[in-house]
Amino acid sequence: MFTSIALRAALKSSAGVLRESGALCSAVSVKTCSSAFLSGPRVSCVAGSFAAQPPVRHYARAAKKKKTVPESQLSDLPPTMLKMDYAAVPLAQTTDDIVKRLLSLELGCHSDKLQLKQEQMIAKVQRDENDRNSVEVKVAILTTRIRNFQEHLQKHRKDKANKRRMLMAIDKRKKLLKHLRLVRYDAFEKVCEQLGITYTFPPEYYRRATRRWLAKKAFCIKVFKEVQKQKAEQRLKMRKNSPAAETKAAQTNAAESQ
Repeated sequence: MFTSIALRAALKSSAGVLRESGALCSAVSVKTCSSAFLSGPRVSCVAGSFAAQPPVRHYARAAKKKKTVPESQLSDLPPTMLKMDYAAVPLAQTTDDIVKRLLSLELGCHSDKLQLKQEQMIAKVQRDENDRNSVEVKVAILTTRIRNFQEHLQKHRKDKANKRRMLMAIDKRKKLLKHLRLVRYDAFEKVCEQLGITYTFPPEYYRRATRRWLAKKAFCIKVFKEVQKQKAEQRLKMRKNSPAAETKAAQTNAAESQ
């Protein structure tokens, strides 16, 4: 009896040792597999297979193409030019270089440059020195704003608010140019030449040509031709049945009988 109890205890202890050694071996294998995955070429950890996968090739990225930015309308303004508020002040012309630099466009903001450019565009087309409200001056002001919006949208393509303002200014300028072309054609040509504007005539019809619209148009033309044909036949019948036509036919018959 005592011998059987001792035998059972020995068997249990040996089974526990075998379990611990099996767990230790599995942990060591998992660790080696994970380290193999993390470092160097990848090795598959499936039992009985240690085939290395092909290395990943990291090719160089293609060089980005530089975007060509159009030349700004403010690029012809020299940085040494004084701002518009100080250009007519005689003291600003005789002051030292540091103050001149502070009052010049070199340290000026974008609105100062745009205001000066607008005055240059107005001076090209205005009728006299005091002209500030004519159609030509309005076209010059709108042209400066439109070009400023175009330069802004080249950098910020998703700015919907400024795009809407630009389209509204373009429509307004089109109306002014159309009116000026009808009233004073010589002034219209001068404005287009001085400001570098190309006037294009609007299309006669703005409707989008869909298949349904084309089929409807062809059907309407066919109906119109058929109606015109019926009207021509009715006119011919009325001419034949009119009393003047009957008397004329009788006269011709009498002349033939004589």
